[in-house]
Amino acid sequence: MLQFSSKLPAQGVTIFSIMTELAQRLNALNLSQGFPDFPAPAPLLDALCQATLSGHNQYPAGDGLLALREQVALQFHRRDQIHLDPVTEITITPGATIGIYCLIQALIRAEDEVIIFDPSYDSYAPSVQMVGAKAVHLNLLAPDFQVDWSQVKDAINDNTRMIIVNTPHNPSGAIWSRQDWLNLIELIRDRNIVVLSDEVYEHLVFDGQQHYSALSFPELRERSFVVGSFGKTFHVTGWKTGYCAAAPQLMQLFRQVYQFANFCGTTPCQVALAQYMQQYPQHIAELADFYQAKRDQFIAGIAQSRFHWLPSAGTYFQNLDYSAIRPDLNDLEMCQVLAEQHGIVAIPFSAFYKNAPTDLRLIRFCFAKQDQTLQRAGEILSRC
Repeated sequence: MLQFSSKLPAQGVTIFSIMTELAQRLNALNLSQGFPDFPAPAPLLDALCQATLSGHNQYPAGDGLLALREQVALQFHRRDQIHLDPVTEITITPGATIGIYCLIQALIRAEDEVIIFDPSYDSYAPSVQMVGAKAVHLNLLAPDFQVDWSQVKDAINDNTRMIIVNTPHNPSGAIWSRQDWLNLIELIRDRNIVVLSDEVYEHLVFDGQQHYSALSFPELRERSFVVGSFGKTFHVTGWKTGYCAAAPQLMQLFRQVYQFANFCGTTPCQVALAQYMQQYPQHIAELADFYQAKRDQFIAGIAQSRFHWLPSAGTYFQNLDYSAIRPDLNDLEMCQVLAEQHGIVAIPFSAFYKNAPTDLRLIRFCFAKQDQTLQRAGEILSRC
C-alpha cells in the first residue's frame, strides 16, 4: 500500500467553503465569502467578449500582458508618485493567492521564520508551513486591530526572514497608518528581512483616509513585495487575476518559482482589464466612495439592532460584535444560529487566528452586495 503523510495535517476544508455550503443548503442570505452579487461593469464584460472573439486565446507572456502591467505602473504613479518598471518590476498572476504562495516559496527556507499578524488571511501560514519554515503569529490589538510594536520587536530574531502585512486588512477592515510603516522600517532597517505587503483592497479605503503602499517608502523599496487583485477592484473575483510588484532583484527570484507554478495568467482577462483601465480611469477613482456607500447602508440597516461595531476603515467587510445578544455562544456557534434560525450567513472571526482570544465575539459580513441584499440583511439582523 502507498503511504504518504500530509504536508498540512491540521488543514481541513476552509471556513469559507463550509459557510457557503451552509448558505446553499439552507437557502440563506450569504454575506460570508467576499465576492459581489452584482455584475461587473458592462464595458469590461464587452471587452472580455471582444478579446476572445479577436483571437486573444493563447498563452500570453509569462510575466503578463505588457499593456496591463503598464496600467498597474500608472496606478502606482498616480497614487504614490513612484515609478515602477512594468517590464522588470511587475508580474501579472492568476489571482493574488498564487502570487503570495510563489514569493514565499522563492524566498523562505526551512530554517526561517515568518511573522504573521492575526487575524490573517488563511493562505499565509500554510504557504510558510509547506516550505518547512516557522510561522510566528502575533495577535493584533482589539478592538481596532492595531499592531503591538513592542511585541513585534520581541519576536524579531536572526531567523526572521519575512513579515507579512495586510492593509487594508481582511478581516478587520483596519488600515496601516504612515506611522505603522515607519515603526516597521525602524525595526528591520539593519536586518535581512523582506516585507510581503498584501494590498488587494488598496482602492477600498474610506472616510478620507489614505492607503500607504510598502513601495511608497524608499527604505522599503528594495525589500518589499506588493500583491494586488484586479478581481477585488473590478468586481470580477472569478477571473482570478492579480499582480506582484517588487524591485528587479526580488522580482527575478519570484519569477524563477512562478514560471513553474503557473507560468502565466489568462489572456483574454488581461486584454479586457488593460483596455478597461485605459478607457475608464474613473472606475478606480470612484471605487472608495462606491463601497463606502454600501458600508454605510449596511450599518444604517442595523442601527436599531443589538449588535455593536466599529465602522470598517477599508475592504468590503464589516465586523459585528454580538456580545449583547448571545455572549454564551462562541463565534462559530453564533454563525450557525444566524444561519439556521435567521437565514443569514457570516464568517466566524476566530477562523482567521491560530490562537484566537477566548472572549472574541465577532463575526464578519461582506457588504459587496446589491442594495436589496443589504436591505434584507439589515432587516434580518435587526430582529436578532
